[in-house]
Amino acid sequence: MFSTRATEILGIKYPIVQGAMLRASLAELVAAVSNAGGLGMMASAIFSHPDDLRREIRKAKSLTDRPFGVNINLFPATRPIPNDEFIEVLIEEGVGVVSTSGVRSPEPYMKRLKEGGVTVIHKASTVRHAVRGAELGADIVAVVGFEQGGNMGMDDVSTMVLVPRTVDSVEVPVLAGGGVADGRGLVAALALGAEGVVVGTRFMATRECNVHQKYKEWMVRSTERDTVVVQRSIRNTHRVLKNKASERVQELEASGAPLEEFFAVIKGEMGRRVMEDGELDAGMALCGLDVGLIHEMLTVREVIDGMVAEASAIGGRLSSLGVSTPGD
Repeated sequence: MFSTRATEILGIKYPIVQGAMLRASLAELVAAVSNAGGLGMMASAIFSHPDDLRREIRKAKSLTDRPFGVNINLFPATRPIPNDEFIEVLIEEGVGVVSTSGVRSPEPYMKRLKEGGVTVIHKASTVRHAVRGAELGADIVAVVGFEQGGNMGMDDVSTMVLVPRTVDSVEVPVLAGGGVADGRGLVAALALGAEGVVVGTRFMATRECNVHQKYKEWMVRSTERDTVVVQRSIRNTHRVLKNKASERVQELEASGAPLEEFFAVIKGEMGRRVMEDGELDAGMALCGLDVGLIHEMLTVREVIDGMVAEASAIGGRLSSLGVSTPGD
């Protein structure tokens, strides 16, 4: 049930890939996910200099001997992101997997990644962008639906529809993200034709994740009704937890405020204060709808083992009803 083209390509035990969640995706979380049988994914965009990324990669390598990846961020940023230098570092350090995500095309980097022997996962929030990623040479495409936390695109298509549409449109394996937090989500994704899942929010509320304890406790207390979609008016749509900062952004959107006023609230430093310092109203608090499925703080291994055990039990129950499960 858990052997798919994605697990074979990535060299992992379970078809579970950790989403690259900026400051939440440092070596400890990345290594914990890989050690538990999934694929940890480090976010490169938080680093100011390639040497900082190199040190974090080496730290992850000291914590796991299993495959992990690095994300290359293609979203607009307030400071230049040295992606060319980041790619050189990860190739030199022997990182075998890269995910690309953002509004810009991965085309400028694809040739270098392929020449470096890197497996590429291209992440998209639309079918057309997933198709384009596959055309450019991505080995796997990941699609994330309306339910996901953080940047969710502008199309508002749910995971339930986006995944089969993408599976029908590309030849490469598809990973499904957005709303996946347990074994039920894993089985559902496989039933829709995906060959693995991308999990973000659930891994933020784990003991190994480096976000502030207050942030984790906030997530455990929250339900699916406690997120809000903001920044649509500036075409940079994000799903976040409701707080004073998100309320302020909604007010700015309603009033047609200039971009400068938005940036004062949504800039990265304010988000850093939320995630690292526990100032829960300071800025945007990225979080998916599946926060409503998180009821306790667990270790990464407990999360992954629980997902696998639950998915296996569901597969057995479906088989007893005469329903073939993916992989049968």
